[in-house]
Amino acid sequence: MNQTSHTLSIIIPAYNEEKTIAELLQRVLDADLGEGIGRELIVVNDCSTDSTGRIVEAFIAAHPDAPITYLRHDRNQGKGMAVRTGIQAVTGDYVVMQDADLELDPNDFAKMLPHLLSGQYQVVYGSRFLVEENSHTYVSYQMGGKFLSIMTNLLYGQHITDEPTCYKMFETRLLKSIPLDCKGFEFCPEVTAKVSRLGHKIKEVPIRYYPRSIEEGKKLRLKDGLQAIVTLLKYRFWKNTAR
Repeated sequence: MNQTSHTLSIIIPAYNEEKTIAELLQRVLDADLGEGIGRELIVVNDCSTDSTGRIVEAFIAAHPDAPITYLRHDRNQGKGMAVRTGIQAVTGDYVVMQDADLELDPNDFAKMLPHLLSGQYQVVYGSRFLVEENSHTYVSYQMGGKFLSIMTNLLYGQHITDEPTCYKMFETRLLKSIPLDCKGFEFCPEVTAKVSRLGHKIKEVPIRYYPRSIEEGKKLRLKDGLQAIVTLLKYRFWKNTAR
């Protein structure tokens, strides 16, 4: 039997993801994280109005030995608040974000973990733009992601290609030490800004990407991109990152 020497906590914020949540949970449980790496799944239901909650509860009942913690908001508060709720419940050595859709492959966690295990980095991002074969449903999303990455590099001295990637992996002690203000999708630029201001260089690795359309449930909109720009500027010029 393999000894577990480290645990990866996987935070899964979910809002109205009844079509994908069960398959996503199975994929995360089945993902090969590498020898000696255990996992815990932290699902945060942000007051879904569909059957997401019932599906998660049924999945847990059908997998009683699975390391799943299920948390619920009694009102919809946004992805950022769901992530913050999840961070409070994390007990693993490392932590990563996983959207409840099927756009990314959790087997790619195994590419990211070695850089944290080495001790050389405390922050690793998975980049969708480092794989030429990846498709992008909307040119606007693709260009927006590249623009935010360029902004991050200019404002914070990073060298990354995919700032708004969902796959952001951290040493838990670092992430828990960062005070977060985010409520919605601005979690990504806020945490990027704050780890950068603390002097951490972000390591990127290539990840696979299977984008879904707005009709299939994609929730990001233009206003979220504008909010990301404001957030990057705010934490660079106007707001003390320690508060």
